[in-house]
Amino acid sequence: MDLNILSLLIWLPVAGAAVVIGLPRRRPELVVPIAFALSVLTLGLAGFLVVDFDSADAGFQFVEKAAIWSDLGIDYHLGVDGISVFLVALTAFLFPIGIVASVHIEHRRKEFMATLLLLEGALIGVFLSLDLILFFVFFEVLLVPMYFLIGLWGGERRLEAALKFFLYTALGSAFLLVGIIFLSAQANDQFGSPTFNYLELLDLDISRTAQYWLFGAFGIAFAIKVPLFPFHTWLPDAHTEAPTAGSVVLAGVLLKMGTYGFLRFNLNLFPEATVQLAGFLAALAVVGIIYGAAVAIVQPDLKRLVAYSSVSHLGFVVLGIFALTSQGLSGGVIQMVNHGLTTGALFLLVGMIYERRHTRDISAYGGLQKVMPWFAGFFLFTAFASAGLPGLNGFVGEFLILLGSYTRHPALTIIAAFGVLLAAVYLLWAYERVFTGEPDKEENRALTDIGLREVSILVPMVALIIALGVYPKPVLERIEPAVERVLDRLEERTDFESPLRIDDIADEEVNR
Repeated sequence: MDLNILSLLIWLPVAGAAVVIGLPRRRPELVVPIAFALSVLTLGLAGFLVVDFDSADAGFQFVEKAAIWSDLGIDYHLGVDGISVFLVALTAFLFPIGIVASVHIEHRRKEFMATLLLLEGALIGVFLSLDLILFFVFFEVLLVPMYFLIGLWGGERRLEAALKFFLYTALGSAFLLVGIIFLSAQANDQFGSPTFNYLELLDLDISRTAQYWLFGAFGIAFAIKVPLFPFHTWLPDAHTEAPTAGSVVLAGVLLKMGTYGFLRFNLNLFPEATVQLAGFLAALAVVGIIYGAAVAIVQPDLKRLVAYSSVSHLGFVVLGIFALTSQGLSGGVIQMVNHGLTTGALFLLVGMIYERRHTRDISAYGGLQKVMPWFAGFFLFTAFASAGLPGLNGFVGEFLILLGSYTRHPALTIIAAFGVLLAAVYLLWAYERVFTGEPDKEENRALTDIGLREVSILVPMVALIIALGVYPKPVLERIEPAVERVLDRLEERTDFESPLRIDDIADEEVNR
């Protein structure tokens, strides 16, 4: 039975936002339970999508298509493959957690919850759209709820951070729109009619020069979203000023739109430019890895430290993507999910301590493991996962990325490996300053440990961190066919040959 599950995943949260806004103000106690129930229902649909997804199929599944504007070739076209299915699942997983983490918000609570649900629908729409205009609409629409999350419910410098976020991303989107329109014009010249259908645009014959320009137009928009060095300057302010749920969503999912965009569009639509520019993008990624980690080390603000860690960790994802190998691409996709879990958990933990002490200054703490042992345990565990400790999820993604990139960019990979060491430095040094020693400040001695509500949102994240670290096979076996398809296209359209494909490794094992 066709349930149009992809449409439900997008529009259920959007409809939920309308329901929440329509609730009477005299019944504020209904806002959080209804928002949470709708987000859990969306999570259930995402879980069904993952379970019913055919891991052997490299193409798009659960496809939905309907004409919107036939004369211009604009369609309502949705589909999911191994690259996007877990990003949809991650999005659906993080929003119920963000809602529960935000129950303390009283200022315009109804509007806050509705904004979160609207943002969820738009984010899922980005990962499911197979029409470039539809993709662009979702890509732009989500700027509005994110702007208000930061601008209305953020910290002291929230308006400045929200404006900076909006201007940076809107500027990148202008380049993206120009590139999309140019592609449609090319389709009109070659096919006799305009189209924004991603699958049809794959058949375009684009000159190498045009590919460079288009790669740049799309790439600037996605580089800002990642954010890739040197387009990263909006991120620390946005993270620092956003409310906890906003930071979780921003780090956990929204940044992945950039890496997803590179993998979905740049690699597939502009293969010749991709092959020629891969080394340059990999170099920028490594600069971001080292720069983000080095700046994180010297941060006096705990939340800003975690924000700069995102610059570093997303650099690994970009490095994996532009390694153009099976291991690198697969590692990049799974690391998107891993980063969403670990960094999302770190932002939750920072938010929990901020609610108690109303400061993020590392020097204001010390000895917290004596008064908050459970909180200290969760923080240390998440720090180990973020630093790539074997047996936890961060190790799987980073190992595959480094393994896959070494065959293509050995020198860059060696430099990037130091980013793993630096991650351990800034995370464990932060833990030492915040948690070890004696609680010599009266405010810290009076703190209470995390309660049942806070434990309930951390335990599912911990469980997934362990599961993906110990047994990532169910995820990788769904990712790999789609990744191999990307590499097949690169090899068909260029003289590029990816070293050590996963299929080749399997064949070698059979021959042995």
